[in-house]
Amino acid sequence: MMKLRIYVSVLICLPLIATKVGVADKQLPEVSKPGSGGVLSAELIYALDNTPTPQCHASTIVETPDGLVAAWFGGSHEKNPDVGIWLSREVDGRWTKPVELVDGSENEDQDYACWNPVLFQPAEGPLMLFYKVGLNPRDWWGALITSDDGGKTWSKSRRLGTDPALPKANQNLLGPVKNKPIQLADGSILCPTSTENEGWKVHFEVTRDLGKTWEVIGPLEGDFNAIQPSILTYPNGRMQILCRSRENVIAQSWSEDNGKSWAPTSGTELPNPSSGTDAVTLSDGRQLLVYNHTVRNGEFPSNRDMLNVAISKNGIDWEPVLTLEKEKGEFSYPAMIQSEDGKVHITYTWNRKSVKHVVLDPAEIE
Repeated sequence: MMKLRIYVSVLICLPLIATKVGVADKQLPEVSKPGSGGVLSAELIYALDNTPTPQCHASTIVETPDGLVAAWFGGSHEKNPDVGIWLSREVDGRWTKPVELVDGSENEDQDYACWNPVLFQPAEGPLMLFYKVGLNPRDWWGALITSDDGGKTWSKSRRLGTDPALPKANQNLLGPVKNKPIQLADGSILCPTSTENEGWKVHFEVTRDLGKTWEVIGPLEGDFNAIQPSILTYPNGRMQILCRSRENVIAQSWSEDNGKSWAPTSGTELPNPSSGTDAVTLSDGRQLLVYNHTVRNGEFPSNRDMLNVAISKNGIDWEPVLTLEKEKGEFSYPAMIQSEDGKVHITYTWNRKSVKHVVLDPAEIE
């Protein structure tokens, strides 16, 4: 097991962090191939010679009773008003031709860019697709559409509303900002989210009525500039979040009361080049993380040149077990779920040209 011990307490330690996470490349697994290391398949959702938009980014994936559904934002380039939310469904083992669901002009006096869709299938109720609208992350607002037929048809878009608990610069509710929510035993949906208005801050938005009303938890305290959390669960109501940060490491926080309150953010042992991650608690209790095992502006591989998978039994000690990509380019903003059959599905941005879908068998990952 590779150990990357990083001890972080205050921001004056940041130069030390950058040194500690400079892990030798030889310590990471070689690039994986289907048929080995638990990788069952790896394919682009749509071919490069048939791209629906010049660029795409920020995918999300969900399992419904009718099969897998994936979505992402696409258009000329990020922030452009022509960027909309696109969707594809897996039917008979193949991904359908992508269709644009929303384009940022719903009930607005001008076109706005769409951002960061998040799909979620509650235990009861329609398939939900959260997304953000606005010219930049400091100004955007959250919106929601729903589907009663597994993603074939969708409702009209509606805003999530506002909440005075959010930063005064922008009090729009966002829903889950990048990564999937979790549904608690009482049926409430806990959405991990964040703002970029007054620094980078993590908070949570809880709905008990499928998005009609909301409660805000946070924002979290701590020395880290953290956004885009993902939620991991443990026995006895314990939870952990893993977050993108500006401090060259993946940030974390812990809750002992089912997400009602959270400890200040701290650092993990894993690097982060200020890029999105995702994580999932497996049915066997282990924790699986997909992330860029790099830092910013270093020697290759750096930034978003490499995408990796790590596993942990306790959320503290992490072992990198797979290298999904490693070449000059951008492999980023992953999403990850475990389906009912036990397989793990990962989607991620592939050079901003397509979305890649990788299927893992976690039973083969040790």
